[in-house]
Amino acid sequence: MKLLLTGGSGLIGQALTAYFTEQGHTVLSLRRGSTTPPCWQPSQGLIDLGDHRFDVVIHLAGENIAKGRWTAKKKARILSSRVQGTQCIAKYFACEENSPKLLICSSAVGIYGDRGAEELNEQSEQGTGFLAQVCKQWEAALLPVVDAGVRVVNIRLGMVLDANGGALPKMLLPFKWGLGGVIGTGEQYMSWISLSDVVHAIEHIIANESLSGPINLCSPQAVTNRQFTQTLGQALHRPTILPVPGWLAKIALGEMASALLLASSRVLPTKLIQSGFTFQYATLVGAFKSML
Repeated sequence: MKLLLTGGSGLIGQALTAYFTEQGHTVLSLRRGSTTPPCWQPSQGLIDLGDHRFDVVIHLAGENIAKGRWTAKKKARILSSRVQGTQCIAKYFACEENSPKLLICSSAVGIYGDRGAEELNEQSEQGTGFLAQVCKQWEAALLPVVDAGVRVVNIRLGMVLDANGGALPKMLLPFKWGLGGVIGTGEQYMSWISLSDVVHAIEHIIANESLSGPINLCSPQAVTNRQFTQTLGQALHRPTILPVPGWLAKIALGEMASALLLASSRVLPTKLIQSGFTFQYATLVGAFKSML
């Protein structure tokens, strides 16, 4: 099998490349700013694959939403990097001669918005707010390749946990110093998934041709921020007694705090479970035990 990745240098991209290469498949990255195929210039709508043809395309590229304050310019980059890049991918691979068997495009559980304790699955209504609007436009940008008859999957990712990258290493230092604590009320739900389960879920999606459309990639056991905080503190054998008030988080991080730290999403991976996928780390205790 031959796979093409965008965002190949990111946490998920690197893990996919290592795993599928080890399995004997060919994995290439679509490089930005290169003239050697496969390469692309999404801002110009250009892709050059040369003589390469791919069975599966996995599109992960996009501006990091958790790095830097959400100024108007930052929000514009978050939106354009996803929509513009996805439009470029969709238009190119809608052509029959270039079409892969499967196109997997990253999305996020942020599409459901801030929904409290409501249990959400792929059939749930989409939410409101900046991230929800970004995700809606992001997924809608794939319409040309869907209309062309290519199997398309939108993987709606929860918070991806891994000891070597993503959000978790940034959390570890204050917790190791005994400075960890709940954020806001601590009652907001966090939908999470281990990096290992992301990789194996994508492998499962590739192998199961009946799967298409939005698929939630998150653990079947979402936890509240309070539960997450206590579990991480226990895994590190550190106290978690210093809360961060919601108002302080908003002052420090602005709109990003409301969307990423204080919003509540209790998302279920219904389609994955119904298709027979088994999570390696279904509980946060098991995930932290393995990672830490």
